[in-house]
Amino acid sequence: MMRLTAITLDCADPEELAEFYRQATEFEPHPKSDSDFAGLTRADGLFLGFQRVDGYRPPRWPAQTVPQQVHLDFAVDDLDAAEARLLELGATKLDHQPLDHQPGLDNWRVFADPAGHPFCLTRVRD
Repeated sequence: MMRLTAITLDCADPEELAEFYRQATEFEPHPKSDSDFAGLTRADGLFLGFQRVDGYRPPRWPAQTVPQQVHLDFAVDDLDAAEARLLELGATKLDHQPLDHQPGLDNWRVFADPAGHPFCLTRVRD
């Protein structure tokens, strides 16, 4: 059996991207974070890392001219409130919303973090 312990994102500025996700998720900063590799931890041990890549190019959604590299989904209670907070923190709501032509648009929204990685918000299911 495998257990997910870490997710690492490529980026140009690890400390800046870690701060965005720290504020968005309330994970704790890893004490050994620096300008080349920054990390966040959750109480259950999940680690979210951010590594500096020289010449980093952000992904293009939905085109694959620069692949996504990673895709994260986050469940939230209130999509509108979460969207407003993420936009304040520096996220961008992407123009292409994959469900914009189907029922369920109210349950999913696609954003990019400040380094350009696409991620989704979804409504918590009861």
